[in-house]
Amino acid sequence: MRHETGPDPTRRGGEPVRYAEAPSVRCDVYVEAAPSRVWSLVTDIALSARLSPELQRAEWLEGAEGPAEGARFAGYNRHRMIGEWRTVSHVVELEEQRVFCWAVVDEDGRFGTPSPRPASPLATWRFELEPEGAGTRLRQIARIGPGRSGVSLAIDRTPEREEEIVAFRITELRTNMEATLRGVKALAEQPGQTRAATG
Repeated sequence: MRHETGPDPTRRGGEPVRYAEAPSVRCDVYVEAAPSRVWSLVTDIALSARLSPELQRAEWLEGAEGPAEGARFAGYNRHRMIGEWRTVSHVVELEEQRVFCWAVVDEDGRFGTPSPRPASPLATWRFELEPEGAGTRLRQIARIGPGRSGVSLAIDRTPEREEEIVAFRITELRTNMEATLRGVKALAEQPGQTRAATG
C-alpha cells in the first residue's frame, strides 16, 4: 500500500494546513486483476459501505441504478465522535474503467445551512484506475472541504486546535482508505476472478 509521496498532506511549505485549503490524502495499491474487474468493485456503492469503517449504507437516488455523470446517491454514515448523519453525493466525473469521482454535500443541513450544490462539497472522493503490467494500479483520493462538515463543527468548538483537528481527520481518512483498498484488492484477486475479467 502506498501513500501520497512527498510532504505531509496536512502541511504545505512547512506550514500547517487549514480546513479552508481543502487538504487531501491519497493511497494506492497494485491489484492483480484487470481494470474491468476492479472497476466493477469500486463503482459498487453497496460494496463501499461494506468495506468502509464509516459509511454504513449507500443507495442510488431518483431511479439511478449505477454510476453515471450527474447521478446521485445517499450515504448513511456513523462516527464515534459525531454520531450518525446522511449525505448526498453527486457523480461529477466518470470515465469508464479510469475515473469515478463524486462530490459529497450536506443536503440535510447536519453541519450548518443545507448545502445541496456539488460546487461547494464537504468532501470529494475519487478512484483512479491505471493498467499496470497484468493488473491495475488503483488509487483513492479524498479531499475535505470547503463546505461545512463534522470537521467544521470540531473547529467551531476549539478553533485554536484547527491544524490538529485537520491533521487528525486526514490520518483517520487514510486509515479508512487503506481498509477499503485492501478489501477491493482481496475481492478482485479471489481465485477465478483475476483472469475472468480479461476473457
